[in-house]
Amino acid sequence: MDTTFFHIDVNSAFLSWSAVYKLKQGDTIDLREIPSIIGGDIQRRHGVVLAKSVPAKAFHINTGEPIVNALKKCPFLTIESPNHALYEEYSANLMDYLSHICPDIEKVSIDECFMDFTPIATHYESPIQAATQIKDSIYKKFGFTVNIGISNKKVLAKMASDFKKPNLVHTLFDYEIAKKMWPLPVSSLYMCGKSSVDALKKLGILTIGDLACANPDIIVSHLKSHGQLLWEYANGIDDSVIENAPSELKGIGNSITLTKDAVTRDEAFRVLLSLSETVCSRLRTANQSAGMVSTEIKYSTFKSVSHQTTLKTASNTNEIIYKTACTLFDELWDGTPIRLLGVRTSKLVSKDEPVQMNLFDMQSVSEVTASSQKQTKLDAAIDSIRQKYGNSAIVRASLLSNPKD
Repeated sequence: MDTTFFHIDVNSAFLSWSAVYKLKQGDTIDLREIPSIIGGDIQRRHGVVLAKSVPAKAFHINTGEPIVNALKKCPFLTIESPNHALYEEYSANLMDYLSHICPDIEKVSIDECFMDFTPIATHYESPIQAATQIKDSIYKKFGFTVNIGISNKKVLAKMASDFKKPNLVHTLFDYEIAKKMWPLPVSSLYMCGKSSVDALKKLGILTIGDLACANPDIIVSHLKSHGQLLWEYANGIDDSVIENAPSELKGIGNSITLTKDAVTRDEAFRVLLSLSETVCSRLRTANQSAGMVSTEIKYSTFKSVSHQTTLKTASNTNEIIYKTACTLFDELWDGTPIRLLGVRTSKLVSKDEPVQMNLFDMQSVSEVTASSQKQTKLDAAIDSIRQKYGNSAIVRASLLSNPKD
């Protein structure tokens, strides 16, 4: 029997979950039935659209655009702040429910997963009947809707779930590719982002069908290995299987959109210090050390730049990650006012992994070890205090808004 995959995707997850929660709390207005969005705090300039209702879509409001733009399109738009703890809870409940229907589940994000339907196929009349039953049972149990895509390839199941929404089941098997997928714009192809779309457009490739019928060597010459992947996806080529085990942690990072543009080096460094402390705390909680650090800048013009470097020795100490982030910042910053800053780490290894010392350092090995142990104890003490009494229990003086504090 051929493998059959389901891709289960919550319709406008954040908005749906907020709507269901508010209705349970006694609200009489369903956010899904009015022009509404989930977004940040517009007063603090965190505002981007995270999710939108179907009525909001009619005003051409797009996920990811600034809230101020969305309000221009629809002045009476209802804005609900995100509740990530709630979303994690709803996501966990959904995945737990699905795992009891079929244990072969691969969670790919907070609101979507793949299911290998093959082991339970004999329990149902057909994949469509099964997907419809699962979809309807989710709505009955939880109060929100999902789309389910069905295919013999994971990527095609993913594409199918993105067809007409909400609360629908779609198929996209190999024999349906030419009819259902090839006429779509190439921007609809999974993993085909804006830069790839622009590059393909210059080659005269506008639809997924254009890409599928193109010479893959030409695509690769312009888009490297990613071009090969896109060409394969356009042709329905995908041999991946369900990965039940959680993926290995690839990196840990944090970023922040500033309430006011940073215009000086000192202002930026204060933000980088706060970000570095958060990142390092998460690294230590995950029992990881980072071998690579990157600093990200988004200017007030919305232009984004980033730079990364490899550490001589993997680390999770505040001092090393912060100093590295600052060095990268100095190499990047062109003096333009800064809207967003980010610090990210990658090439993670277990913090218990042996460290090879450089015997030619100016400091002796014993001095290096003592310094490292001292910093480790200090970071551990700070982590312990914050975990017990909250993040604001202990704050660096340089991060206080009022120096007199």
